[in-house]
This record gives sequence, C-alpha cells and structure tokens, in this order.
Amino acid sequence: MKTLVCTTPGQFAYAEKEKPVLTPGHAIIRINRIGVCGTDLHAFEGTQPYFEYPRILGHELAGELLDADAAPGFEKGEALTFIPYFNCGHCIACRSGKPNCCTSLKVCGVHVDGGMAEYLSVPSASLVHGQGLSFDELALVEPLAIGAHGVRRAGVQPGEFVLVIGAGPIGLGIMEFARIAGGNVIAMDINARRLSFCKTQLQVAHTVNAGDSDVNAQLLQITSGEMPTVVIDATGSQQAIIHAFQYMAHGARYVLVGLQKKEISFSHPEFHKREATLMSSRNATRQDFEHVISAMKKGWVQPATYITHRVHFDQVKDEFGHWLNPANGVIKAMITL
Repeated sequence: MKTLVCTTPGQFAYAEKEKPVLTPGHAIIRINRIGVCGTDLHAFEGTQPYFEYPRILGHELAGELLDADAAPGFEKGEALTFIPYFNCGHCIACRSGKPNCCTSLKVCGVHVDGGMAEYLSVPSASLVHGQGLSFDELALVEPLAIGAHGVRRAGVQPGEFVLVIGAGPIGLGIMEFARIAGGNVIAMDINARRLSFCKTQLQVAHTVNAGDSDVNAQLLQITSGEMPTVVIDATGSQQAIIHAFQYMAHGARYVLVGLQKKEISFSHPEFHKREATLMSSRNATRQDFEHVISAMKKGWVQPATYITHRVHFDQVKDEFGHWLNPANGVIKAMITL
C-alpha cells in the first residue's frame, strides 16, 4: 500500500508498505478521508512536542471497515471513524475514566504511525459508528471532540462569556460547543480573515483582534466591565497563553487546549486574588465523540463549512507546505483517497 512519511521536519516522502493484516483485538480500515490538523502542521514544522521522525502523520480519519476482531455491532463495509488515542486501560488515568491522558498513551500519527496511508490497523475498542454521517463529517469528529472536551473541562454555563483564543479548526470547535453549552462566545485571533469567518459562518457575535492596542478595553466593554469567566486557549503559542492570564474575570477558569514546548509564567498575586482556576485539556473521550456526532446529526454544527482546501492523496507532498502560510486562508484541508 502507498503511504506518506514525514521523514524529517519539512520533508515528506511517499513509500510502499505492507498492507496491515488482521490481528486479535484489532480492525482494518480502508482510509477515505484525512483531515489535516495543527498537530500535523507542527510536526512538519518540527515544533510538535512528543514527536519523533520518521512518522506517518494523520489522526483525523474516516474510512470503511474492512475486517475486525472483537468488534461486536460493527459490520464490514460500515463507514466509521475511531478514537485515535490508544490507551493501556489499567493505569491511574484509565481507571479514573481519563483514557485521554493515559500514562502510556499512544496517539495515532504522533507516537505511532497514523492514517496517511491506504489502510490502517487500529484497536477494535477505538471504533466509532458513523451513524449515517458522510466521510467528510466523520473525519471532522475528532477535532470537534477536542473542542467539546475543552468546553466540558471548563464547565461552561449558560449566559457566561467565553473567550476563545485562536480561530483555527480546534478553536472553531471550541466556539461551537461553547455556544451549544449556552455561552456567549468571544473569538480572538490575530488573523482578520479568520475572525471574519467566525462572524459569517459561526455567527460569533463578538470578535477581538489580539494585535489591537486596546484588547483589555474591548473585553471590558463586551462583558460590561467584568471580563470573561472562561478563557480557553487554542493557539499553542507561548506568548498568547501568557497574555491571556490578564483576560480572566475574578473567579474565572482558564483552560489550555493548545500545546507548546516551553514554560509558561504568570503573576501569582494577580492569579491568586482572582481565585482563578488553570486547567489543561488533552485529547477527548468517547463521551465527547458521541456528543459531537449527536450535534452533527441534529444540525447544531455544520462542519463541512470548515473545509477550505481539498487535495488527493497523491498531491499532498507538493501542497502541504503551502498550508502553513496564513495568507492562503486555510481553515481545514481535507485529503481524499
């Protein structure tokens, strides 16, 4: 089968590899769609933590079930997706209902080879029914689940102001599920085109350009002088993460969905006087996947609007580098096989 390997930062190479064979407790999927996410882009750049080369990227995937062992209820030929975070099942995190942060977690396309290939073997326990959704929609379940999980971590309540920093695909998902939870969403980014997308496609009422000189004043005006009670970072930018500590209301919760390699620092007195809460949000759980699929089926989210670029698998090597340039207006690139 044909695969696409990220050999070193900035370099891809197509390679032939043996088609996977069925093993106990696993399933074989014929890949039909591959969504490109920030993790893939950061890996290509060489800025992704927990990463080693060479690696086959790709974890936002949808395909057809070819065969499976120990997968009751699943049928050959079924369109589906899967949870790409392979957990051990017995560590303290797994026993606590947090398989998304398993102590020995293997993320497909990060720690183990992913889905930029014609076929992929995955644990049968990771399979997720497609429930009639299209391949495009199924490939977008995982990134939306990341957003849904971050919103669930934040405990967003109806009526409160939720500042989402970063209007990339993960940030858009956070905005969608913060809205579904009843929050008043404020989108922040340095890219005016993405902020416009938030207004026109997601109907986000409030947008703030992080490059403006009066960001705090704008947030005070939007929130009637109180600042947001929930702040969620989806940038993975050290500078953005540090700056956002000043955007919190007293009693606010700050959730880091984005990930970067360096340390973060903040004023302890300012954080302390707010009795603020700082949380990380890693990956997602089956509960989040099911919430996303339900929201799609009910029409609460229209994920197809995120797809701005499409390429065939044979074109990825030549096109991938262009998606790193903000001027190209990429929200979500989708690869077809």
